[in-house]
Amino acid sequence: MKEARLNLKNEDGLHARAAALFVRRANQYASDITVIVEDNEINGKSIIGLMSLGIYSGQEVTLQADGNDEEEALKDLKKLVEEEL
Repeated sequence: MKEARLNLKNEDGLHARAAALFVRRANQYASDITVIVEDNEINGKSIIGLMSLGIYSGQEVTLQADGNDEEEALKDLKKLVEEEL
């Protein structure tokens, strides 16, 4: 399992469009993707789960990937959150 901690830089937080982009990208990988915020842990491939976290700008987020393509998945999702959202 690989893990990365990052801060969400998107001014609007993880709103519906950004969450949909994240879930779409996460679903491209075979690895299990987990998103952790504070004490809440959800499946990163679930739009409902991701939206339920209410992630706001500047909040620390932990991403975990576990599976055959975990390194690639984590690198890509981290880049998405830090640079593209």
